[in-house]
Amino acid sequence: MTLPRSAENAKPTLPNPLGPPADPSRRASGPSHTAPRLGTGLRGRHVTMLAISGAIGAGLFVGSGAGIQTAGPGILVSYALAGLLMVLIMRMLGEMAVAQPSSGSFSVYAEKALGCWAGFTVGWLYWWLLVVVVAAEATAAATIAHGWLPAVPQWGWVLLFMAVLTGVNLCSVGSFGEFEFWFGAIKIAAVVGFLVLGSLAVFGLLPDTDPVGLTHLTGHGGFLPHGVAGVLTGLLAVVFSFGGMELVTIAAAESDNPSEAVRKATRTVIVRLLVFYIGSIALMVLLLPWDSASEATSPFVSVLQHIGVPGSASLMNAVVLTSLLSALNANLYGASRMAFSLAERGDAPHALLRLARSGAPRRAVLASVSFGFAAVLLNFFAPDRVLPFLLNSIGAIILLVWIAIAVSQLRIRRAAERDPGTELTVRMWGYPWLTWVALVGMVGVLVLMCTDAGARTQLFSSGALTAAILLVAGVRQLRGRRADRGAGSARARRPRPPRQ
Repeated sequence: MTLPRSAENAKPTLPNPLGPPADPSRRASGPSHTAPRLGTGLRGRHVTMLAISGAIGAGLFVGSGAGIQTAGPGILVSYALAGLLMVLIMRMLGEMAVAQPSSGSFSVYAEKALGCWAGFTVGWLYWWLLVVVVAAEATAAATIAHGWLPAVPQWGWVLLFMAVLTGVNLCSVGSFGEFEFWFGAIKIAAVVGFLVLGSLAVFGLLPDTDPVGLTHLTGHGGFLPHGVAGVLTGLLAVVFSFGGMELVTIAAAESDNPSEAVRKATRTVIVRLLVFYIGSIALMVLLLPWDSASEATSPFVSVLQHIGVPGSASLMNAVVLTSLLSALNANLYGASRMAFSLAERGDAPHALLRLARSGAPRRAVLASVSFGFAAVLLNFFAPDRVLPFLLNSIGAIILLVWIAIAVSQLRIRRAAERDPGTELTVRMWGYPWLTWVALVGMVGVLVLMCTDAGARTQLFSSGALTAAILLVAGVRQLRGRRADRGAGSARARRPRPPRQ
């Protein structure tokens, strides 16, 4: 794993606040000190763009319509609460990532804080989440492309997209960063353009438009047409759309200055994302009645058509396709680096540590993309059955990962404060109270999932998968301890050589 280099000056090296691995039963099959080092070709602009664009995807461009329909104008409160939760999570993660940038990120921190079983479980859960999402994004992108060119079957588009993006990830990490930078720039340009046009329309500064005032916020049942229950249900619909921001702490480990990259990303992109999300949703509920929103139509398209932008549907389809391919590329990257980190710590096959000449983890990329290629067959044989089943299995995983981040930060920060030689350059605000607020909020979302039929299925499916991985982690840890005890007993029974 990539660790920050100690200074080569007269100052003494400060102890690492994350400390050594917490569990001595780590297998010897993948010791980190013998693992090869990943490349460091990502620049600061790559990391910053990945942080900004990682959470801007189909969830905002298309899925926001479902939230508006559920909560009405009160969806603004839902987005604000979800955004506040994400701010706290990113600050906690930033505190740990600046101290020790790692390609395993929160999986490594969970291991340090809770033990090898936690690092194993969090790492494999997140890997599974990303590879399933890669398959889903490839399928969704293929659906859009198939609508444009029906002569090419949908599975053919999946095959094409997966092949191209696999090639990108097998090249140097700098190539990945450049690809993601420009795809992310397209998404951000689309949102900024929407904010500008929508703001002009709100004040009646576009042709054939009049100032809209607050009519749509106070009419049609008021700001909270479904009450507080609608806001909470809307929170459940939108909180997962912020998933993806945590990828920045994985990518930062391959930048020229990991600590600075994480520090800059966690301090600046939060505000920008809140402006993009809340600003876009505010324009939607100001310009159109909330009850005109449809889950089948992107609210971006509805607003652009309302203010007279020609070709709105085709334009937004192109933006959504770009967003899906960008997210696919980023998630494939994150999955391969998590697989590499797991192998580095002995929690995955040692063969995954093999690097290409460019410094990319070649076998980890191929192992991670293999499930995406399997989606080609799923789309061919059972397009309406298998993929929905897989998506249910990941419904609550990102929430479990966020909870692991908060618990890890509590324990690591407590250990760091007991060590007078520890210096943390990025600190969680209001520790430990705001960390506990975030934890309570995430548990509250889990409770909300229990009250919704569709979300309940996802929660139980994710829980079953988590239980299975925890069982494997427990068995591995038990075997490791038995092996350690056996080795210790053998050493104790070994006769000592006679003294000369």
